[in-house]
Amino acid sequence: MADLVIQEEKIIERILTLELVRVTERAAVSSARLRGRGDEKAADQAAVDAMRRELNRLPIDGTIVIGEGERDEAPMLFIGEKVGTKTGPKVDIAVDPLEGTTLCAKDMPGSIAVMAMAEGGTLLNAPDVYMDKIAIGPGYPAGVVDLDASPRDNINALAKAKGVKPGEITVLILDRLRHADLIVSCREAGAAIRLITDGDVAGVIHTTQPEHTGIDLYLGTGGAPEGVLAAGALRCVGGQMQARLILDTEAKVERARKMGVSDPKKKYDMHELASGDVIVCATGVTDGAMLKGVRFGKEMIETETVIYRSVTGTVRRIHAEHREMAKFRLD
Repeated sequence: MADLVIQEEKIIERILTLELVRVTERAAVSSARLRGRGDEKAADQAAVDAMRRELNRLPIDGTIVIGEGERDEAPMLFIGEKVGTKTGPKVDIAVDPLEGTTLCAKDMPGSIAVMAMAEGGTLLNAPDVYMDKIAIGPGYPAGVVDLDASPRDNINALAKAKGVKPGEITVLILDRLRHADLIVSCREAGAAIRLITDGDVAGVIHTTQPEHTGIDLYLGTGGAPEGVLAAGALRCVGGQMQARLILDTEAKVERARKMGVSDPKKKYDMHELASGDVIVCATGVTDGAMLKGVRFGKEMIETETVIYRSVTGTVRRIHAEHREMAKFRLD
């Protein structure tokens, strides 16, 4: 029995390194072929198809517990979908095959292919709805910011904990009309605002290295799948995050209830969004602050991938050269 447990741990360890890298690499390369073509759904579909194909080759009994697609009727790996060969360990999977579809379609910075995997029953199983989020990086007392506090209170508390004035705090927010009042409130509190058009997985991760990214605080509403993925990455490198699902219709409340969400107003902390041994893997599609995009050469295709693992706090970066993919134009 002990040998079986050790063997399963080795399988999980192997899956959560090079095999997961291969999954996001293939999704990134497939969507990168459509960079700048102006067709968001085609790029998204290419990433979804490649990610599904690679996931189904893995020796796992996997279930997609949260993913993209329902909110905007985009191509998707659907929630509840089974993936893998069914011969290995049971795992939960969260996916965003192409985060930043608009960024890819317009060949703008920051588009990535990203997924997370963890032991079965440890990732939040929820519908693809919006989620209200707040996140900061490591090095602060627990509870220094709170999702239910005002932007001013959070900015003041973070500035005090950091030992600076509120004017030295920079808040990252998605550039959406729904955030107009939030942006005003943050500026009235004295903070600087950096707006992004897409990509709030990377946006949350940016809070972990404010000395490099200039980002101290993430605020606002984004997708629930991105929230789970970001929480997994944040657990690996340190930080704090809280979130709440936005279940603003009876249909959403009922769908969430069927998926195990008994309290539609529950405030989740980082460990409730992604617990256990979670791995997050992301490959750049277009160049960005976090990752370089796919490079297409005559003899090879180059990719850059980052892998986060919570149980060890490990961050690995892999620069790969794919000669066979370039030779046969496979993805």
